[in-house]
Amino acid sequence: MTTTSVPNQATPPSSSRRAIGITLAVIAVLVAAFFVFATLFADWLWYEQLGFDSVLLTQWTARVVMFAIGFAAMAVPVFVTIQLAYRLRPVYARLSSQLDRYQEVVEPLRRLAMWGIPIFFGFFAGFTTSAQWETVWLWMNRVSTGVKDPEFALDTGFYLFDLPFLGALVGFVSAVVLVCLAVTALVSYLYGAVRVGQRELRISKAARIQLAVLAGLYLLVQAGSLWLDRYRTLLETGDRITGASYVDVHAIIPGQTILSIAAIIVALLFFVTAVIGRWRFPLIATALLIVSSLVVGVAYPWFVNQFQVRPNQLTLESEYFQRNIDATKDAYGLDGLEKSDFKAVTDAEPGQLRADAETTASIRIMDPAIISPTVRQLEQYRSYYRFTDPLDVDRYQIDGESQDAVVSVRELNLAQLGAAASWYNTTLVYTHGYGMVAAEGNARTTDGNPVFFERGIPAAGALTSAEGGFEPRVYFGEYSPTYSIVGADEDARDIELDYPRGTDGASETKTTFTGDGGPSVGNVFNRLIYSLKFQSTDILFSDALNDKSQILYDRDPLTRVRKAAPYLELDNDPYPSVVDGRIVWIVDGYTLSANYPYSSIVSLREAISDTTNTAPRVALDDVNYIRNSVKATVDAYDGSVTLYAWDESDPLLKAWQKVYPSTLKPISDMSAELMSHVRYPTDLFKVQRAMLGTYHVDDAQSFYQRDNAWKTPNDPVASQAQLQPPYYLTMQMPGQEAPTYSMFTTFIPGGDDTRNVLMGYLAVDSNAGAEAGKKSPDYGKLRMLVIDAETPVPGPGQVQNTFDADPSVSAFLNILKQGQSEVLNGNLLTLPVGGGLLYVQPVFVQSSGATKLPTLQKVLVAFGDDVAFEDTLQAALDKLFGGYSGVETPDSGVDGTPTPTEPTPPTTPAEPGGAYEIALQEAQQAMLDRAAAMQAGDWAAFGAADARLTAAVQKLLDLGAPAQQ
Repeated sequence: MTTTSVPNQATPPSSSRRAIGITLAVIAVLVAAFFVFATLFADWLWYEQLGFDSVLLTQWTARVVMFAIGFAAMAVPVFVTIQLAYRLRPVYARLSSQLDRYQEVVEPLRRLAMWGIPIFFGFFAGFTTSAQWETVWLWMNRVSTGVKDPEFALDTGFYLFDLPFLGALVGFVSAVVLVCLAVTALVSYLYGAVRVGQRELRISKAARIQLAVLAGLYLLVQAGSLWLDRYRTLLETGDRITGASYVDVHAIIPGQTILSIAAIIVALLFFVTAVIGRWRFPLIATALLIVSSLVVGVAYPWFVNQFQVRPNQLTLESEYFQRNIDATKDAYGLDGLEKSDFKAVTDAEPGQLRADAETTASIRIMDPAIISPTVRQLEQYRSYYRFTDPLDVDRYQIDGESQDAVVSVRELNLAQLGAAASWYNTTLVYTHGYGMVAAEGNARTTDGNPVFFERGIPAAGALTSAEGGFEPRVYFGEYSPTYSIVGADEDARDIELDYPRGTDGASETKTTFTGDGGPSVGNVFNRLIYSLKFQSTDILFSDALNDKSQILYDRDPLTRVRKAAPYLELDNDPYPSVVDGRIVWIVDGYTLSANYPYSSIVSLREAISDTTNTAPRVALDDVNYIRNSVKATVDAYDGSVTLYAWDESDPLLKAWQKVYPSTLKPISDMSAELMSHVRYPTDLFKVQRAMLGTYHVDDAQSFYQRDNAWKTPNDPVASQAQLQPPYYLTMQMPGQEAPTYSMFTTFIPGGDDTRNVLMGYLAVDSNAGAEAGKKSPDYGKLRMLVIDAETPVPGPGQVQNTFDADPSVSAFLNILKQGQSEVLNGNLLTLPVGGGLLYVQPVFVQSSGATKLPTLQKVLVAFGDDVAFEDTLQAALDKLFGGYSGVETPDSGVDGTPTPTEPTPPTTPAEPGGAYEIALQEAQQAMLDRAAAMQAGDWAAFGAADARLTAAVQKLLDLGAPAQQ
């Protein structure tokens, strides 16, 4: 008798193991949830402290609402279609063996799939619609512009607000219907409602109704999309223009109308099929619709273009070219351009600049892109300070006179702390920069250095001595530390380094932040939140923190404004100004769109790229509408952000103000001193000049022929091919009554291989005035000089080549380059003075060693074909204009080496070893002595050696080159 052993039963998992697993899973979920909460709560604390918590609440609310709408709008229809397809399946359908096997696999997962598939697509749709919340909110808060498009006579607000929303809505509904159609077909096939076999397709009545209705709905949605495509033709870029052309208006738009109506008819045929059960008519109609789309949408427009438009393009397209010209000028703010013909004088005569004395005296000879190392050497004081490179430009009222200035704030550079860069030092001690330096843009010292009117530690100068006091500390700047923790009780010991000087023999002065600049970390919970955010346990356990401690972060002015006004594209050049006794950063904000009808598209990134900004970052690249709608300020001490509605007529800004109410202040709240420092923004001017290269013409014929296309010249002093940046100067354009703070640029002929001569000169009034709450009526006025081609005026590249090739210039520069010196050509400025165009370029010299100290040594000027090269601007202008220019420049008091008006060459060549060789040795020794003095920091010896070098170089120029052996 045999027995068989009973197999061991599976041992169920112990209750303790199950409990541990559940506990670990719950803990993991809670930890993940807390990390998410910590991120959101930190954002809330930051926005609440800044006073813009409504911005964050609006974003959170909108995203949650749109996610819920997107989830429900996708999940509910998909769930209903799956349920209908399953519940109306044929009960006794004969299935193939293959379908039987499919059902065996699917059936155990059926319930999960019937819920899981809708949820999956619902989440996907929810996240997609959540990302589109701005489009929906703008549509709900849309405004009228009062301007109608020339084709459909619709308000342009339809294209800015309605069309993006309707396009997104049609796309979403189309995706929902397609998913429903796909899952219906799949379920119907798996459960036998749709059977394919033996060259036969069988569909049950229930499946037929469901599929036909969904197909009809899809075609209705496509009909709506085709109808919207008619309006999109006004936004599409063609061969010559953006907007509907002759072919679009007479072929494509009518074709899209026909196709839209045809799609509705085909959709109705599908609905009829759902009732009568005949598929032949809708399928034939669908095939005809596809063929019609090829004929009406492709073949007919090609025929019209090939045989009607091309032979008569100017005649037929002129109307549409003119539409493009007018709309582009309106969208880019070019419609107020004031053009005047300018026949430039090219001969230099004595006293010729007398009528333009104020403009000429304001010429900036201190190049902010070059003198940053000089400012650093003279004003840095400690290695842990830094200045911006390039420096910024501004203007101030000094003794009642407007003074163009080169400015920068003294910020921290914690990378230079070295071994001292502990968490305590970088977070609690080195918390802020200190003070601002400001130098006159049109003046220089005898040594070629800037003339400062605000400098030093402690801060001293014209800005510090202004009434009302001055707050020099910079807690919020472009190079501020990632985060700092500041604040303490009044009786607590100061631990923040204020500046490296003290009283009574102390080596430094300490301070404590007393403003409201960041969220509180005075309690354990907030410390924990920020410990997680910055991944630093020191925040949680440091005993240096107290009940009044604040954490300062996101301190860059652009970052703070971008978070406070996320709908703005910000100018890449924020600049500091002293306003009402405080250093504030002024930031320009733009509203952009790519949906302005008939306006040409421009690449924002390419338009604003030049030698001062070689790799700009933009959120929206291709645009065809731009407004400087907001001026923002960021207080450098407490980081407070203030937004001013600068262009209150901008429809996009009006809509955003309804989305984010109470975040903007009116212009009337701007103080007079703030208004005096507001300027026309750089990036907007760059975009406008990019468009004016083509759109400076007014009529369609000139636009079509492109016989007068312009472009911005490359920067002649750049090592790579980059556009020349525009420059700010106080100047007087022809037709203006007095000089004003302006920005200018030049144009040369368009094309790749053209002459480098001036074709146009563009300036914009950048002075907003000095009256509280009121813009100057001339602010933003664009003035263009169209230069007469009969009298060619050299362009920047040609002038630079003339400078480099001039014998006296090249001889001096070659002597300098023989030693340990480098020659730096400064910004090449162009000014419409003396009836012509004057070029001015400062020339700086610096050591090629480790210590860089560029000093202004010479000034190049050109007028017509005449060139002068002297120690000062005053001397150069006087020489250029026959001994007397008619103006006195601020550097006229600087001692320069006298230069004969007509140098007389030696009658006999100098012999080797004679006076020329001796002078050459003197120059070389002076350069060596100067370099050594610079390395040693002995500026007195440096000045003496520099004077000997200048004398030796002048002697060499007087002697001439020695005869070659």
